[in-house]
This record gives sequence, C-alpha cells and structure tokens, in this order.
Amino acid sequence: MTLSPDSQRSAAPGRSVVAQDVRFTGDLVSGGTVEVLGEVVGTIEARTIVIGAEGMVKGAVSGGTVDIRGRMEGKVASGALTLRSAALVAADCSYATLAIESGATVEGHFRRIAG
Repeated sequence: MTLSPDSQRSAAPGRSVVAQDVRFTGDLVSGGTVEVLGEVVGTIEARTIVIGAEGMVKGAVSGGTVDIRGRMEGKVASGALTLRSAALVAADCSYATLAIESGATVEGHFRRIAG
C-alpha cells in the first residue's frame, strides 16, 4: 500500500511503546512519544520519552520532555526532566527544567542548560 504525499504530510507523530515483555538493543528515534515499559539498551531520541515504573533504559536518552518512573542508567538530555517518586536514576543529566518527586533515588551529575 502506498500513501499519497498529502496523507504522509498530515500524519501526526505517534506513540511507540516498548512493552513489558520486550528487550530491545539499539537506537530508537521518533518524532513523537516513546514509552518504555520493558528494557532498552541503547539510545532513544524522541519529542517525549516516558520510562514506566517497570521500564529500564541503559544508555542515553534525549528528548524535549523526559519523564522517568522506572530505572535509568547512562545519560539524559532534556528540555523538561521529571523524576517520579519510584525513579531509580544513575545518570549524567542535562536539562532546562527539573522536577524531582519525594522518594526518587538519584545519583550522578545534574547540569542546567539554557533553554
């Protein structure tokens, strides 16, 4: 099936989910949202990244909005970074805005960037 050029241009960025039973190794790139409920080893670049409570990322994430509820090890670059109460983060983080809920466990370097 071939989409017309008009339908390709009108398609809004979608939502991609790495399910709980999925282990993925490699690079994920999306113009929309990536939600990690399983395990990713590699890099994720997206407009919005959500690491669910059972999710785990080992590598690097980069997004306009990054919301971490699960485990993150590596590097985070984000415009708006939120670490939820169940988050376990061991990462070097750069951000324009940062919110850390009570109960989050964090270790690493945090650096505010202009934005």
